[in-house]
This record gives sequence, structure tokens and C-alpha cells, in this order.
Amino acid sequence: MPRALVTGIDGQDGRYLAELLVAKGYETFGMIRGQNNPRGQIVRDENPAVELIEGDLQDLSSLIAVVEQVQPDEVYNLGAVSFVALSFRQPELTADITGLGVLRMLEAIRVVGGTQNNRIRFYQASSSEMFGKVRQTPQTEETPFHPRSPYGAAKVFGHYTTVNYRESYGLHATSGILFNHESPRRGLEFVTRKVSNGVARIKLGLQEKVTLGTLETARDWGFAGDYVEAMWLMLQEDEPDDYVIATGETHTIRELLELAFAAAGIDGWEKYVESDQRFMRPAEVDILTGDATKARERLGWKPRVSFSELVTMMVEADLEEEAHRAR
Repeated sequence: MPRALVTGIDGQDGRYLAELLVAKGYETFGMIRGQNNPRGQIVRDENPAVELIEGDLQDLSSLIAVVEQVQPDEVYNLGAVSFVALSFRQPELTADITGLGVLRMLEAIRVVGGTQNNRIRFYQASSSEMFGKVRQTPQTEETPFHPRSPYGAAKVFGHYTTVNYRESYGLHATSGILFNHESPRRGLEFVTRKVSNGVARIKLGLQEKVTLGTLETARDWGFAGDYVEAMWLMLQEDEPDDYVIATGETHTIRELLELAFAAAGIDGWEKYVESDQRFMRPAEVDILTGDATKARERLGWKPRVSFSELVTMMVEADLEEEAHRAR
């Protein structure tokens, strides 16, 4: 039975990836920070087969202990300060966890597995936010990075550190440059879930408005459940490499709003939406569009859920959840 270690298992991607790995017969371990972490209970309830283990991306010694204890065949590093707006308020914490945390985990793998015939395969969750002020459209694995946030800058550090350990120590270390991917499990602080939840609450008479920043930002949005499959496929390859994972389609927040309100049967979305300067980023990423040709040709991966299906899925899930809470 193969063994997998997942950091950030209590997040959206970690929960979907844990389900995938358990279904494929993996003995799956999830690293959480603190045994009393309340989000750990969500993982336990959803997926009792997952064994949770305490570790901290800010502490190399704890990571070495985790890798020694688990003896994983595969490590998926999904742990990060992942909310871009928060990274502007806490840039040092973001750099330490999202950036240096990658270095610490790779070093733990190198120390435990050694540099000769190290069997541990490593996946790094890189991000389309690394492209930032894009130099070309669509973005590929060869597009230069120009991050526009502390989060994006920290992800660039983690990405290049992964490349460095691959080239310097021969580690099977791969980066997935994932474009925006969403689901009903997305945190309420992210714009897609803020919209789907707000629409559900408006439909049920629980709130009157949705307040957002700019409505012109355009993103390449896919379904998180599809994207975690790409992570797994990358680590099944004989040679490590970097892969863009995206739908190749770009949609604005206006389009997101139109689809979300339509899914709830509400006409005239404009009267329910306000734009507030407080939600604007100091430096905005205006448009991101990914070219996943390499992943399609080498991994056989392609997205299954369309943008409209994704938005409808999220609105319906929030309608059900908010109605249940209101009862």
C-alpha cells in the first residue's frame, strides 16, 4: 500500500486530494498544526481513513520527525497562507510559511531520504499568482513570473526552490502551476465563495447585498476536484517536471455574478452588488489565462467541470447549507 503525506489537508485542495488518495488505496497522512486544530475534525468526519499527524511548516525539526514517522512515498505540499489579500497584511508570515515552508519540507525529505536513490516524490503547489502582471497570454510553463503580492512572491520562491532541489539533489520534485480552482469547500474569504454564499443568503432573505472590490478582474476558474487529480498524475510520471493546470478560459467577476444570481433564480444582479475600495488590492492582477497543453499531452489530464457547472454547484451547495442553518 503506497503512503502519502499531505500538508494543508484541512484546506479545500487537501480534502479533495485525501478523498482521491484513499480511493486509490493509499495510506494517507494529513499534517495539521496543533492537535486541537478545529479544522482537523472536519477532515476526521469527512474521511476517517486519513491519519492526522502534527507538524509545522515553520519548524524544520518537526517536519523531519513527520517524514521519518510516516515514511511516505509521496509528499503533497499544499500548506500555505493562501489568501492573497491577507498576504498584504501579513507579508512576513506569508513568506515564512508559503515560501520558506517549501524549503523546510524539501530539506526534511532530503535529510530523511538521502540524496542517493531518494524514493520520496514531492509535489509543490505553485500558483498562477506567480505570473502576476502577465508578460504573455495565455501563460505557459515558460512564461516569466512577475508576482504582484507577497503571496505571489512567496510562491515564486517555493517554485524555484523546488526546481533547485530537483537539479541539485536529484529529488523527484514537481511543481503544479495551478490556476484558480474553486468548489463548495472554498473558504468564505475567496471571491467565488463570497459570491455563491452571498447569493444564497440573498435568496433566503438572510442578507441584502454582496460587497466586493473590482468587478473587472478576469480569472481562469476550474473545479478543485479536477485539479487534485492532476497533482496525483504528476507524481506518477517517471521524470519530475513543472505543469500548468488550467481550463484555458477566462471569465470576469461580472460573469461570475451573472451566473450565480441566475442559478438562484434572481434577476437583475446589479442592484444586489456593491463595490467597495476596501476590497481592492494594493497591486491587482488583472487577467490570468492558462495553457495546459503540456499537462493534456503528457498526463492525459483535462478539466471535466465547466465554469457554469462550477458556479451552479457552489450556489446550490450554499443554498442547502444556509437553509439548513436557518432551520
